[in-house]
Amino acid sequence: MEQLTGTANPAAPEAPEVAWARRLVAGDDTAFTPFVESFQAKIFQYTWLMCGQREDAEEVAQETLMRVFESFDQLRDPAQVKAWVFRIAKNYCLMKRRRSVFAPPRELSLDELHPSAEGDGHPLQVADGGEAPDAAVLRGELSEQLEAALRALPDTYRSVVLLRDVEELSTAETASILDISEDNVKQRLHRGRLALRRELAKYLEATR
Repeated sequence: MEQLTGTANPAAPEAPEVAWARRLVAGDDTAFTPFVESFQAKIFQYTWLMCGQREDAEEVAQETLMRVFESFDQLRDPAQVKAWVFRIAKNYCLMKRRRSVFAPPRELSLDELHPSAEGDGHPLQVADGGEAPDAAVLRGELSEQLEAALRALPDTYRSVVLLRDVEELSTAETASILDISEDNVKQRLHRGRLALRRELAKYLEATR
């Protein structure tokens, strides 16, 4: 019999937060501190960019972590812990947004922020897919320019870009967190990325 060559690809390593979640679900209290450390910075970055004010972001991040541990027994699948935590963060962001003194009177649409591509009065056109603008930066530390561009996005688009491109959650997970369809996630992601490209292009043009 002919001998098979090569070996199967090993399974992808489990994310640290999933491993800590499994230990917590199993009753290992020593996993508490590393679990918090694995999420603390991510949650604050999300709440900071969604809330827009440090006071609100700090409060929402703290409320999120408290809620996570108060309801940890409701986590059915540790592999889904990241989506579960960000759903809680999203809900607290929405509540804070409604009552915050910093909240704007109304949210601008992308068409209001970018009325046309060439100033001809035509609505914003959506690119068909493509990689996120400066994807390597999105997956690493956010630059001041990228933060400013993200803040300029309306909440509905910013939340999708943060969950998909910054936190690298799947389309299905993002749809579940935001209570929208996967098609809506894809549409908002395309429009959000296009708006980010325009903001970053203006910054690069100004620095030449």
